[in-house]
Amino acid sequence: MPKFPTVLILAGGLGTRVKDLNPDLPKAMLPICGEAFISHQLRLLARESVEEVILCVGYQSNPLVDFVGSGKHFGINVRYSFDGEQLLGTGGAIRHALNECNLDKPFAIIYGDSYLDTSFAPIYAAFLQCNKLGLMTVYQNDNRWIQSNVLYQSGSVTEYSKTKDNSSMSHVDYGLSIFRPQALSAFSNTETFDLSEVFLTLLKENQLAAYEVKDRFYEAGSVGGIKELSEHLMRKQ
Repeated sequence: MPKFPTVLILAGGLGTRVKDLNPDLPKAMLPICGEAFISHQLRLLARESVEEVILCVGYQSNPLVDFVGSGKHFGINVRYSFDGEQLLGTGGAIRHALNECNLDKPFAIIYGDSYLDTSFAPIYAAFLQCNKLGLMTVYQNDNRWIQSNVLYQSGSVTEYSKTKDNSSMSHVDYGLSIFRPQALSAFSNTETFDLSEVFLTLLKENQLAAYEVKDRFYEAGSVGGIKELSEHLMRKQ
């Protein structure tokens, strides 16, 4: 099995929904079960044989960088991509990281508040087999935890929207995606854009594969999500 590619963690957001819990620290540093959330996230990635992570950081990033360092104590190599003073959006942060870190091979993306307790190897195998520029993982959410935003039919994403309310959508973007660098070619002259725009472009060009994950996602971007994640981690102890 080929090694899982470099994972970019989009950790540059402001974390407005949980800012009151710890206003002086970035969201990735929120304490969960006695440890900073990033500790749980990096250990999970190391468990799934991820060898390298690029942390895309921005707002109040110094405490996070000081805490994670090289990543050695988590069993993983960590590099950094700094957004700078201007917020680039999730898509802009990805493109900036590709340029700054000289990535010219397939790479994976996860959100900075996602805890995805699933097996990564089958997802990467599906990506290698699909011969497309991108792969989105999806989960049958049925609007249980967040609003479903994907229409998944016959093994493919047929519709995706972060804003459109479509009652026929029962799946959600799970939060782990894999791309070839060429997936961002259409945005070479765009400085600030959202990852959702990349998905929509690939979908239109029939270059977006899909993989349905059966394990539910957890997140640390909301008060309710932190509670559920904490309960999940305590059950695993």
